[in-house]
Amino acid sequence: MHPVDEKLPAARLVPAALQHIAAMYAGVVTPPLIIGQAVGLDTAGQTRLIAASLLIAGLATVLQTLGVANFAGNRLPFVNAASSAGIAPMLAIAETSANGHQLPAIYGAVMVAGVFCLLVGPFFGRLLRFFPPLVTGVVITLIGVTLMPVPVSWAQGGDKNAADFGSVNHLALAAFTLVVILLFQRFARGFLRQVALLLGLLIGTLAAIPFGMADFSALKSAPVAALPTPFSFGAPEFHPAAVLSLCIVMLVLMTESSAGMLAIGEICERRTDGRTIARGLRTDGIATLLGPVFGGFPTSAFAQNVGVVSLTRVRSRYVVAVAGGALLVLGAFPVLGAVVSLVPMPVLGGAGIVLFGSIAVSGIRTLSEAGLDDSSNIILVAVALGAGIIPLAAPTFYAGFPAWAQTVLGSGISAGALTAVLLNLFFHHLGTRSSVTAPVLKSS
Repeated sequence: MHPVDEKLPAARLVPAALQHIAAMYAGVVTPPLIIGQAVGLDTAGQTRLIAASLLIAGLATVLQTLGVANFAGNRLPFVNAASSAGIAPMLAIAETSANGHQLPAIYGAVMVAGVFCLLVGPFFGRLLRFFPPLVTGVVITLIGVTLMPVPVSWAQGGDKNAADFGSVNHLALAAFTLVVILLFQRFARGFLRQVALLLGLLIGTLAAIPFGMADFSALKSAPVAALPTPFSFGAPEFHPAAVLSLCIVMLVLMTESSAGMLAIGEICERRTDGRTIARGLRTDGIATLLGPVFGGFPTSAFAQNVGVVSLTRVRSRYVVAVAGGALLVLGAFPVLGAVVSLVPMPVLGGAGIVLFGSIAVSGIRTLSEAGLDDSSNIILVAVALGAGIIPLAAPTFYAGFPAWAQTVLGSGISAGALTAVLLNLFFHHLGTRSSVTAPVLKSS
C-alpha cells in the first residue's frame, strides 16, 4: 500500500492530525479576523465569522483528501482553507461599499469567483506538461521562501501594532520552541520524532504560561456551540468591479493551489497528473462557492501543512482527513477552537521556521534532479527565483502597476511560477527543445 493511502492506528493518527491543526489554525482565523474588524463586526459577529471559516476549511479538507468519485478531491494529504491572498482585494471592496453592504458585496464576488474556478479549473490540469521538475522545483522553493516572513512575524509577537512586538521575550520563546523541535529531531526515535512539531508547540506553550504569554481571554468569552446559519450576514450582492477583482485573485489562488499539489506529490512520491489537479481545483471552486453561504472566503491550499508532511514524513491522507473532521468540530464548538488558539504566536513562529524551511528544501531537492548542468536551466531558475523574491524584498515594487498586475505579480509564488513557465516555453518549447528538461513531471 502506498503511504498516502495508509490507515494509521489511532495512537499515531490523532497526534499527527493535531500537528496539522496547530500549524494551520492561526492562518485559518486570520482572514475572518481582519475582514471582520474592517467591516465593524462585534465580538459575536467575529465569532460567527471564525466559526464559518473553520467549518468550510474542514469540509474542503475532508472532500480534498477523501474525494468524490472522479469529480472532486485530489486524494492527497492536502489541506484547504481560506487564503490570505484575497484579504487585500476584499478590504478594497469593503472600503467602496456602503455600511451594512460590505460583507454582502464581498460574498457575492466570492461566489462568482467560485463558479469561475469550477469552469476554468479543469483547464489548469491540461497545462501540466508546462510544469516539468525544473519549473515545479522553482515554485516549491518559492512557496517556502516567500512564506518565511510569516513565521518571522509570529516569532516577534504577531501583532505589529503591539507595544511589545519584537521584544526579547517573544524572540526567546520562539527560539526555545525551535530548539525543542531540533532536540526531538536529533535524539528522539520513531513516533516521538514524527510528532516533534506537536511536542515543540505543546512544550513551548507550557513554557509561556508562567511568564503570562499565553492569552486565555478567548477561552473565557467563546460560546460553547455556534452553528453558522445561511446568509446570516445578508444576501450576496453582485458588483462587476468586485467580481472582476476576486476572479483575478482566484487565478492566483489556482496557480498557488496547483503548485501546492505538485509539491505534495513530490514529497509523497505520488505522481500529480492533470486529472488530480483538476479534481483538486474543482474542490477549491466548490468550497469557494459554498463558503459565502455560511460566511467563508476564497479557499485554496495551505502551504503550512505541506511543510508538516515534508517535516514529519507522515504521508497518509487519512491523517489530514481527521484534521479536517476536527476543523468541522472546532467550527461547531468555538470553545474548542479557543483552546487551540492558546498557542502563543512566538511558539508558532519557532515551529513555522522549520515548516516553511522544509518546503524550500523540498524544492531544492527537486531542482537538484532537474538538469542544472545546462546553462539555460541555470538562467531560468535564477530569473524565476529573482522574480519571486522581488515582492518579498521590495513590497512596493509594483505600486505603479495596474491593480490586476499588482494582484498577480505581488504574490511571489504566482510571479515566480509565471516567469518559470514562460522561460521554460522560451528555452525548451520554442524551436529546438532541450533534452534536459522533458515536459513531464517525475517523482523525486
